[in-house]
Amino acid sequence: MARGRDAAPATSRARRPGRDERTDRVTNGEISGTDGDLRTVTRRAVAIYTAVLAVVAIINTMSLIHEGAGERWWEPWVWEWSSALVVVSILWLPWLTWRAAPIEAWRRPRTWLIHLGGVLAWSGLHVAGFLVLRHAAYALAGVRYDYGDLRVQVPYELGKDLFSYAVAVATFHIADRYAMRREIVTTAGLPVTFDIRDGARLIRVPVADILAVASAGNYVEFHLADGRKPLMRVSLASVEGQLADKGFVRVHRSWLVNAARVTGLRPEGSGDWTVELGALEAPLSRRFPEALAKLKG
Repeated sequence: MARGRDAAPATSRARRPGRDERTDRVTNGEISGTDGDLRTVTRRAVAIYTAVLAVVAIINTMSLIHEGAGERWWEPWVWEWSSALVVVSILWLPWLTWRAAPIEAWRRPRTWLIHLGGVLAWSGLHVAGFLVLRHAAYALAGVRYDYGDLRVQVPYELGKDLFSYAVAVATFHIADRYAMRREIVTTAGLPVTFDIRDGARLIRVPVADILAVASAGNYVEFHLADGRKPLMRVSLASVEGQLADKGFVRVHRSWLVNAARVTGLRPEGSGDWTVELGALEAPLSRRFPEALAKLKG
């Protein structure tokens, strides 16, 4: 009777035998505003994760062979690569949870609940998938596969899968942040600009011309000095991350304002204020006292 073992997740080391308003990511195939951007981010993240996973699987396989694990020469290959193949095939799961609950929203209970469900589903699919592949491979060889005691193996796998799931979500996040950093372009001798992707159009505007940014459902709306209000399908949290060091302040769960363009502050009672940006007005919630202090200062 043959007994197998699982492959280490990507980035784990070889072992011995025995990822207020909803912080939306893009919901129709757009991360900085276009389908192409999301596809590029996804392809880059999947390629990186798969490459690391393949290297780890090779190292683990060679280690097992060196240790003489398994009764047959092919068993270490089946153990490691059945796991690796399943992991690659279910990368869509952390991709979905990353979009539904981005890392920027980690303070919200909803984010933790989504990722808790994600890691449990990830581990369940991983274990079920490699068990099917291993049983099939062993059956072809005329040998019975024994996974061992589920009460021991399942918690063991869950611990490793928690790590591999977190690595997958982090990989998507890092690839996304790398792409999003290119939205702000700083050119010597020219004003700092920001790329707004309104549908298929790219609108490049000086950051100084952006009065405010407001959440608008699955989009954010940019209020520009010339009166235009282009929309971009991206989270307000992501835009805040890019514009915070350019003088933009979060004054409300749904609003960012350009502190340099503020022309007045008007109290509304109960601690709330209205921020005046010329003809445009934005709410300043009493829940953001640090924003009020910054704008007054």
